[in-house]
Amino acid sequence: MAVPNSDPSTDALDAARLAMASVPRHEFVPAEFQSDAYADKPLPIGEGQTISQPYMVGAMSEALELTGSERVLEIGTGSGYQAAVLSLLVREVITVESHTSLALSAQERLTDLGYTNVHVHNGDGSSGFPDAAPYDAILVTAAAPEIPNVIVGQLREGGRLVIPVGSQENQELVQARKINGVLQSRVLFDCRFVPLLGRYGWTRLDRKSS
Repeated sequence: MAVPNSDPSTDALDAARLAMASVPRHEFVPAEFQSDAYADKPLPIGEGQTISQPYMVGAMSEALELTGSERVLEIGTGSGYQAAVLSLLVREVITVESHTSLALSAQERLTDLGYTNVHVHNGDGSSGFPDAAPYDAILVTAAAPEIPNVIVGQLREGGRLVIPVGSQENQELVQARKINGVLQSRVLFDCRFVPLLGRYGWTRLDRKSS
């Protein structure tokens, strides 16, 4: 929890840094890339996906403005690294991965490393995960052409959403908050993520033609 008279943004940044320092990033990358595990760059993890660079993981975690009591939905589990970081910052993490092989390996890895408050599901992340909604915060780790309304509908009043939005080549990282049922958003900075595939994201045909 934030201490009185402190800057909430500073608290969120400090908490994110501490969480990242506690998570062994090398456990979340393939063996051939472990020498670069702590370099500030994305790395391949299979299925055309990547583990985000540490700077981006920290920035997205900070942008959720977490206090420790939240239930968070992550869309795009990947290797499970971002979920592991979030697990140290919140009460519970629900994370969805569309690639079955990545979902299975991420769940096994997270369990083996003791991240017991993370629950991995295999499915279309562009639809969110309505079974456990509403969420206090939602983090999308793949680029969407626009913010899917179905995901907004799973966000609790006052909840925060962080998502890259734009074309398949370039996006803006958007931070949004749900106020009186309406999403109020602002752009944080330019970014580049793999496409969000699925019913409310990009189709596989779109991705192949990009």
